[in-house]
Amino acid sequence: MRAAWHAIGLALCLTQAPGTAGAMDFSDPDWPCIQRKAENLSVSLMWPEPITRMPLAPAASDLVAILSLRRVTLAEAGAHIQAFIEKTAPVDGQLLGNIFLAVFENLSGNRQRVIAGIARYSRSQIALSSRIDGSRVEMAKLAGEAKPDFDRIDKLEEQIDWDERIYRDRSQALTYVCETPVLLEKRAYAIAQILLKHMPH
Repeated sequence: MRAAWHAIGLALCLTQAPGTAGAMDFSDPDWPCIQRKAENLSVSLMWPEPITRMPLAPAASDLVAILSLRRVTLAEAGAHIQAFIEKTAPVDGQLLGNIFLAVFENLSGNRQRVIAGIARYSRSQIALSSRIDGSRVEMAKLAGEAKPDFDRIDKLEEQIDWDERIYRDRSQALTYVCETPVLLEKRAYAIAQILLKHMPH
């Protein structure tokens, strides 16, 4: 059964991987990423066992905090989980499930904030693009007049150059930013797989 869930979870991650053909989401004009927009993740697609929510002891909460940090590698996460289990044994499936649930909620919350930030980022790019277009239209109009205002034209040209530089820099940064929701989703899935290896048989 867990093998089937492993396949489902892996497919879930791959369908939202960067560069996936046909993944562009045109349903949301504020979503600029190649990756398809999926605002909410499902814990049940990553954790095949039922979870009864329960409070976590301080040691388990500390583990959740560590596992939620992206700077903690998966190898390090595995070592922390192993150390926790050795100190806490015996560990049952509900404890492991609640640890994952807490990690999932942390990562999912971070992911939703990133997605909201991407939308704001996209709107600012759209506004900047409109300003560039407006400046170009004004500059062309001024250039066509019998007595062009060259001072104004120079200022517009300078503003266009500056705005275009900002637009390009933001566009390049957006490539990395767009990968972040996918990376957070993949981390949640990977943490689930590590924890599931320790489920009692």
